[in-house]
Amino acid sequence: MDVIVCVKRVPDTETRIRIGEGGTSIDPAGVKFIISPYDEFAIEAALRTKEGAGAGEVTLISFGDASAQETLRAGLAMGADRGVLLAGEAGMDGLATAKALAAELEGADAPLVLFGVKAADDDQQQVGTMVATLLGRPCATGVSSFQMGDGKVTCQREVEGGLEVLEVDLPAVLTITKGEFEPRYASLKGIMAAKKKPLEQKDAATEAGRISVTKLTYPPERAAGKIVGEGADAVPELVRLLREEAHAL
Repeated sequence: MDVIVCVKRVPDTETRIRIGEGGTSIDPAGVKFIISPYDEFAIEAALRTKEGAGAGEVTLISFGDASAQETLRAGLAMGADRGVLLAGEAGMDGLATAKALAAELEGADAPLVLFGVKAADDDQQQVGTMVATLLGRPCATGVSSFQMGDGKVTCQREVEGGLEVLEVDLPAVLTITKGEFEPRYASLKGIMAAKKKPLEQKDAATEAGRISVTKLTYPPERAAGKIVGEGADAVPELVRLLREEAHAL
């Protein structure tokens, strides 16, 4: 079973972000970059699918500049077989990214293409579904687990109060969310092996994006806390403040 996983390089979610000069991008100095966490779920799902089938290949594809090679190597260290870097300038326009990926995937015969449900940096949750539409493939989003069948994949999605089950014909595109696919740690052996695994770089088929960032700003400073008293005697004043100032009641 061949599976393709599209991954993105994002700032570590625990990194302290600073706005760069010009106010339209972050300052990359001192920032650690990682595979987007939801993409790690997708990689784990691909590896388990290959292991369950007993044969196949897991290919990672990323769209971005040369620095994304580090991200691909991290995925190869988890156990993926090869990586492809589509070299180009990735921006905020999800459709432009989807078109670059779809152009590469058009000739691929892998029956399953996986994405993380969203990227940890822009939180757009749209590229996977756009790629599916461009390829003319069915798509299931927010999948927490799935099972492969005879020409089909049965997907589970967690919904409020229950579990939604849907069946999708192959070839298909799935976007994976947190569920049963807890990503494995890369072993030392895997890290060393990743250095020798094939990583191809090619120019992406890109077009100018129609969305751009005009300004980044820091969140407003949090207001100072207020102590209204201690014990039961403070409750009436607390209720008044919640009702009249915070408008929480």
